[in-house]
Order: sequence, then structure tokens, then C-alpha cells
Amino acid sequence: MGGCVGAPRETTPSTASPGGGAAPLTGGRPGAGRGVRSSAAPPSGKNVPLRHERIRWKSDMPLTETQVRSKREEFWDTAPAFEGRREIWDALKAAALAIETHDYNLAQAIIDGANITLPNGALTDCYDELGTRYQLPVYCLSFPLNILPRSPDKEGHPEAEGSMEGEALVLRVRLSTTSVDTRLTVRSTDTIATAKKKLDLQEALEGRRQRWFYCGKLLGDRLLICECNIHPSFIIQAIISEEALTAVGS
Repeated sequence: MGGCVGAPRETTPSTASPGGGAAPLTGGRPGAGRGVRSSAAPPSGKNVPLRHERIRWKSDMPLTETQVRSKREEFWDTAPAFEGRREIWDALKAAALAIETHDYNLAQAIIDGANITLPNGALTDCYDELGTRYQLPVYCLSFPLNILPRSPDKEGHPEAEGSMEGEALVLRVRLSTTSVDTRLTVRSTDTIATAKKKLDLQEALEGRRQRWFYCGKLLGDRLLICECNIHPSFIIQAIISEEALTAVGS
């Protein structure tokens, strides 16, 4: 499901595949997500700056955001217990969290401060100053493209809108009617349509039609907030009209 797998020690370094598989790892107990190989050494003199882009991958079996976060927690709890230096694992975790919030400058500063080398510009394959190789599974760096919006209930139906699943986020939304920025609390697994309903209630828009634009792109109602890659400091432009609210296809 996009995690780490065992591989012979002579496997050549590689980065995450488009299908979501993490780079080959070695050793460790099954399922532990061990991500270090101490016998390897980085390519001589090759250190590429962190790429400012989200890794795109699909899980073999669709997961909810809660399940992905559970896999991350398991990895960070188990991987440092086998090999590698604890301070490097801590730096990699901090950098991964910065990448999740799209703060690539902070992530690069953490990487540089810990003297971590990135031969391919990604945390899926990196080395410390002693030449120890560390590999992070892709699910520690981004969510799969086929993420499930909500966990199914006991009967297999999706939970109702307004589910508390997902990370709480605060969006900056600028209303066309007032040109004033408002802060809107949403969940990362909310759809744009759900977020619009929350804005409607918060700002008493009385069901007026909304069109949301981010970086010049119209956000479709079926998109999940976590799929929009909205930077915390950026503003969503909400065009409010007198028309009744209708769905916009993604």
C-alpha cells in the first residue's frame, strides 16, 4: 500500500515510483517500515536542493487520511529503533512535516542544518554526513491521489458531511462582496462544496452562489481540500453572486 518493502542489500538506490511504491529498503522485521541502509554511500559530490513539488502516487488499496497518518506514525515509531542516528530521523520527520504544509524553505533549512544529502532532491532517498542511507516511504511525504474522503460506517456507507476526520485547517477566503478576508475552519477531507456551505453559514450568505478560485484556477465542488495544495499564506478568492448555489464539476 505504498510502504516500505524488503530488498537485497545490493539493490541500487531508487526513488518512489509513480504507482506509490517507496524506494527499496533492507532488513528489519516485516511491516516495520525500516528505512535505512548503513552500508551505502551517496554519489560523490551529488546534492540536489529539495524539489518544491508534491510526490504524486496511488495506493494499491484506497486509504482514508486517518489510515495514512496511522501508517506514518508506525513508521516514525519503528524506523529509528533499528539503524541510523536518532537526530537524523528527527530532522527527517521535521522536514516531512514542513513539506506537508508546503513550507519547502523550512524543510530545506532543516535538511541543511542536519547535513543531509539529497542525491535526487527528495527525502525518499537521502544520506547523512557519515554516508548512512535513509529512505522515507512516499506516504510520509504526501497523500495518495486515490485517498478516500471519509471512513465508511458499519454498513459500508460514507459518513455524513461534517465528519471530524481529517486535519483541521484554516483557510483565508476573500469575499468579492466586501473585499475582506475571512478565516474559515475546515477539514482536509472536506470537499470544496462542504467548505462553501460552511462559509455560507459563517458569513450568512443566504445560499448565494459561490465560485472559488485559487492561484487563478476554479476549484471544483468535488475536490477535497487536501487535493488543492492550498498554501496557508495564500488567499482563496470567493466570487459571490445572487444566484442560487449550484455544484461546479471538478
